[in-house]
Amino acid sequence: MNLEQRLLPTKDDQDWRDWLRLSMTKGVGNETARKLLSVFGLPAQIFQTEYAALAEHVPAKIAHAILQCPDAILLSQMDRTEAWLQQPGNFLLSLADPGYPQNLLTISDPPILLYAKGKIELLENKTVAVVGSRNASTQGVLNAEKFSECLSQAGLCVSSGLAAGIDAAAHTGALRGNGSTIAVIGTGADIVYPARNRQLAHQIVEHGCLLSEYALGMPAVASNFPRRNRIISGLAQAVLVVEAAAQSGSLITARMAAEQGRDVFAIPGSIHSPLAKGCHQLIKQGAKLVESAQDILDEIGSSVKMLSPTLQEFSVGRNMPSHKLLTIIGYDPIHIDVLAMRSGDNVMELSAQLLDLELQGHIETLPNGMIQRINAN
Repeated sequence: MNLEQRLLPTKDDQDWRDWLRLSMTKGVGNETARKLLSVFGLPAQIFQTEYAALAEHVPAKIAHAILQCPDAILLSQMDRTEAWLQQPGNFLLSLADPGYPQNLLTISDPPILLYAKGKIELLENKTVAVVGSRNASTQGVLNAEKFSECLSQAGLCVSSGLAAGIDAAAHTGALRGNGSTIAVIGTGADIVYPARNRQLAHQIVEHGCLLSEYALGMPAVASNFPRRNRIISGLAQAVLVVEAAAQSGSLITARMAAEQGRDVFAIPGSIHSPLAKGCHQLIKQGAKLVESAQDILDEIGSSVKMLSPTLQEFSVGRNMPSHKLLTIIGYDPIHIDVLAMRSGDNVMELSAQLLDLELQGHIETLPNGMIQRINAN
C-alpha cells in the first residue's frame, strides 16, 4: 500500500496535534516520517504502535523518542499553534489534508506539515516560480515586477521566497494581477524575514498566501532557506530565473526545478554583468531563454494571449525613449569617462543630462563610475 493510500484524513479536527508531535520528534525528519506513515498510517496510529514494530523500521533511539510522552516544549508549541490556528486565515495542512498542494506531492521530499496564512485556494492554482538575486540591479527588479505582473494578469499564480531583491519584486508585480502570489518563507509563519518586507508580507497574507514548513517561532536560520527553495519550485509548473550571479542560491532552485521535472526559464543579460552569469549558465545547460512573459505562457501551454491593454506583453527592450545619450550608452554598463569621450560633451553638460535621465528612471548609476541603461515600459 502506498503513502497516499495509507493517509486517509480523519474527521478529528484535532489530529494536527499528532502531526505536530511527529514533526517535532527528535530524529524524525521528513524522510523518516514519510516512511513511518507509509508503514503504519496516520500519526495517531504511529504513536499507538509497539516499540518492537517501530524498531523494525527506524533506529532504536528514534523508536524510543516516538513513544515518549510529549514534553513541556512540545506542549507549549501545541498551545502556541492552537492559538495561531484560532486566528482567521491561518491553516495547518498535513500530507493527509485534501487541501495539501497536489504539485508538492509529486516532489521527492514534500514537507509533512505546511503552515499557511491567507488564501489557501491559491495552492492549487497553476503557478510559475520567479526567483533571482537578493542584490538585484534596478533592471532586474523591473524585469521581475513586469514579468510577474503579466503572468498574474494571465491568471497564473507567482511563487517566490519573500527575500529582498528579485523575490520581493516578483511578489509586488504579481499582486497587481488576478493570479496573485505565494510567498514560501524560511522562518515560522509568525515571523517576517527580512523585516523590511513586513508591509509586503501583510499584503500577501491579505491578497495571496504565505507558506512555511517550519514550526511557529522558528527564526531565520541560514540552512532553512536553500531547503525552502524545493517548495517554491515544487508548487510551480515552471521556474523563471530573472537575475543571478554564478554562485547564486537561485541556481539551487533552478536545479531542484529541473530534478522535479519543471520547465526552467532564464532572462539573458549583458555579458559584462556579474548578475547575468547565472542565467547564461542555465541557458547553456538547457534552460529556455525568454524575452517576454508570452514566451513562458506559450511554453507551459497557456491559452492566454496577452493582447489586451491589461495583458500587454512585456518584452525587454521595448518602448524606450529616444535620447542621444541612451543610444551611446547602449545596453552594457559603461564608464562615465568613456561616455564623455564618445558623446563629446563636457563633464558639466554630461552630468546634468545623466542626472535628468536617472531621475526619469532611464539609467542607473553603478559603483566605480559605471552607468547602466534601464529598460522599462
